[in-house]
Amino acid sequence: MSIRNVVLVHGGFVDGSGWQAVYNLLTADGYHVSVVQNPTLSLSGDAAATRQILGRLDGPAVLVGHSYGGAVISEAGSHENVAALVYIAAFAPDKGESVGTLVSNPAPGAPVPPILPPADGFLFLERDKFHQSFAGDVSAERAAFLADSQVPWGVDALQGTVTEPAWRSKPSWYLVASEDRMIPPPVQRTMAERAGATVTEVAGSHAIYESRPDAVAELVKRAATAR
Repeated sequence: MSIRNVVLVHGGFVDGSGWQAVYNLLTADGYHVSVVQNPTLSLSGDAAATRQILGRLDGPAVLVGHSYGGAVISEAGSHENVAALVYIAAFAPDKGESVGTLVSNPAPGAPVPPILPPADGFLFLERDKFHQSFAGDVSAERAAFLADSQVPWGVDALQGTVTEPAWRSKPSWYLVASEDRMIPPPVQRTMAERAGATVTEVAGSHAIYESRPDAVAELVKRAATAR
């Protein structure tokens, strides 16, 4: 029998509403989908919010994370209700690593995300560069809304380290966004390979969960039905 529960975890600068198209596709196919509204104040707090949702489920789930959400599912994914992990253009830190350590030494020539200097312990993306860096393949109107509705990303969340990565004990899948300008595709491929993930590569921006919800939903369903 396939897994029927799916839990979606968003990344930094955005909230869970961006998952709506993926949610619609999965619920139309009979999946029970929960969306975590992680506060993005600290990794430990976001992992706790995710475990709270997982604890309410009546059976096994596919746990899905986008971007920073990959760190969250790596930390929270050891929960007994997690049967599989799906990373969507996401960070997959190892034990003792954080998103901060993973981005500390960018490769020469790699795109540099337009993150503004911290203000009162929080990070934002530069509004006028949000479209091309985060969501290059969504409409200008949608990108403008995302830029103007940014969720402050806590520096503590960026620096939070993973204690025991779930991908070391749970099967994982990874969707590489080949046109990503936030997490370079080579970095995504390296993390996916290290995690032993089953990899799918799709042309799309960092906001691929919005621009290609069909591809995201399809990978989630593959993870749910794998045996």
